[in-house]
Amino acid sequence: MALSSFDIDAPRWDQSTFMGRLKHFFNITDCRTALLPDSRLDEAKALVESCRAGSIPPGTTAEQLYYAKKLYDSAFHPDTGDRMNLIGRMSFQVPGGMAITGFMLQFYRTVPAVVFWQWVNQSFNALVNYTNRNAASPITPKQIGVAYITATSTALATAVGLNLYTKKAPPLVARWVPFVAVAAANCVNIPMMRQQEILNGIAVTDENGNKLGHSTKAAVKGIAQVVISRVTMAAPGMIVLPIIMQRLEKYKFMQRITFLHGPIQVMLVGGFLIFMVPAACSLFPQRCSMAVSKLEPELRDSIRSQYGDSIRHVYFNKGL
Repeated sequence: MALSSFDIDAPRWDQSTFMGRLKHFFNITDCRTALLPDSRLDEAKALVESCRAGSIPPGTTAEQLYYAKKLYDSAFHPDTGDRMNLIGRMSFQVPGGMAITGFMLQFYRTVPAVVFWQWVNQSFNALVNYTNRNAASPITPKQIGVAYITATSTALATAVGLNLYTKKAPPLVARWVPFVAVAAANCVNIPMMRQQEILNGIAVTDENGNKLGHSTKAAVKGIAQVVISRVTMAAPGMIVLPIIMQRLEKYKFMQRITFLHGPIQVMLVGGFLIFMVPAACSLFPQRCSMAVSKLEPELRDSIRSQYGDSIRHVYFNKGL
């Protein structure tokens, strides 16, 4: 490969297929990148920007460029190019998610424990949602606060209500309460945190990246896909793991090490998330598309008056 013509922004894998996106997200959600210092990430960013400018440092290999792009994609926002906070990065989803989810699944019996761990989880989710929003649609501190309080209240009301309602239900049903609460909260947290996109629309472009306007329908489609991805991300660990733990706890050796049940669940959740984080992110393309015919009438008519039928689809960043 001639590095003089290296296009660092060209997808390494085919983003139109699930397998191509899966390889891409396995690459950028690699939790090892979360351990790297900011100085190393800044070096990667500098190399990516040099490559974009057509001035690749002498002696640089293609693999070094690919690795720099991996670090750049894992740590810098696709809209702004700013370094994202560590906890909000998708590369932190496995270590952060496994700890919180593991303890939510372990401490589900008492109301105080349910309240505490649901609050911790929604605080984590709010930061992740804010970090991975479409940054072209700014959100005010007041809107962030309302979104956080609404989502946290939804999760707590769902979890505490179901926890009390399932007191006489089979034990396994009670173990599934955390997942129902997480799913309900995601349906509130993400749209609320990204409400500006729904109210004012997000920027849509043609295939070459030329801006065509703002669309609220595109925003709704993108946010709906993110909600589905997040619920899917949590589902296997929070639905299957309770079944596994209920069966394991019948064995005498497990009854002797009850103090290790929490750490065991944390590690098992981590095993699920290592695969589910990239798999869930891969369900839909990050560069989402929408037919011009499905846009709001004003934008649709504006595009057709300027470009006729030459533009049939618009494109936008749905966020993660």
